[in-house]
Amino acid sequence: MASIELHPQAKVLLEQMKAMGLPPLSSMTPVECREVMTAMSANVPVPDIGETRDVVCNDIACRLYRPVGSSSTDALGVIVWFHGGGWVVGSVDGSDRTCRSLANASGCAVVSVEYRLAPEHPFPAAPDDCFAALRGVVASAAALGIDPSRIAVGGDSAGGNLAAVVALRARDEGGPALLFQLLVYPVTDGSMTSESYTENATGFFLEKTDMEWFYDLYAGPRDHWQVSPSRATDLSGLPSALVITASHDPLRDEGEAYGRALANAGVKATVTRYPGVIHGFFSLTDPLDLARVAVAEAGAALRLHIGA
Repeated sequence: MASIELHPQAKVLLEQMKAMGLPPLSSMTPVECREVMTAMSANVPVPDIGETRDVVCNDIACRLYRPVGSSSTDALGVIVWFHGGGWVVGSVDGSDRTCRSLANASGCAVVSVEYRLAPEHPFPAAPDDCFAALRGVVASAAALGIDPSRIAVGGDSAGGNLAAVVALRARDEGGPALLFQLLVYPVTDGSMTSESYTENATGFFLEKTDMEWFYDLYAGPRDHWQVSPSRATDLSGLPSALVITASHDPLRDEGEAYGRALANAGVKATVTRYPGVIHGFFSLTDPLDLARVAVAEAGAALRLHIGA
């Protein structure tokens, strides 16, 4: 158990999940798991947004969000967002609420990427799609109403992993130049040996066995830097970063270690641990007060780095 107490709101949420009788993620097939995740996110209220439309960026399906109050003629900074779900589940639809909240909190545009999922499309399909989509967003800047000089990447969980990988690839493969990376409880180290994997192995929604299942479906060797970005030999020259973690999350320590490694490489990196909450909390802005605080922190960081 993590030493800090679970937040009362998180306790209620976990009790509700237990009452639903959901089987462990790792006990399901990928298709069954996707169906369960889709059902859990159905009929959830979402915030109003200035504009949303489906677009195609470099042959990758995406969804554009523009914040409330923005004009269609405004060239906004943009964060290219990669959803979580262990590279196996999740979708643009499933991350709709998160992207709406981020757009409104930041005053920036969000482009959410529908990358291919494992096991039908194993590694490196996901990072290849995400990097292609990033380049497509920049190439389509005029049509999307964005400023191609103010670009960030971001994602939660496996999406945070993909954002970190895409930032490395953008540095090493000729751009585009990125100003910021928002990494929300990112997957960064496939060894799964950190203390938080022991403390939070069971009982807090995402479990250690679930991560084993995701990795087995997604990739073979886990030490490739595009699977475990903490294994990259050089982290210098990367964009500024905000790393958000949750105290009761198996991924907590590896996210924080990656933030420290960025800082040690000369990258301006901030790490914020939210106490008493679980993996996935960032998207749960209705039941969890700290989710709203985290989204506000992320929005402020985006305004600072890619805002007008």
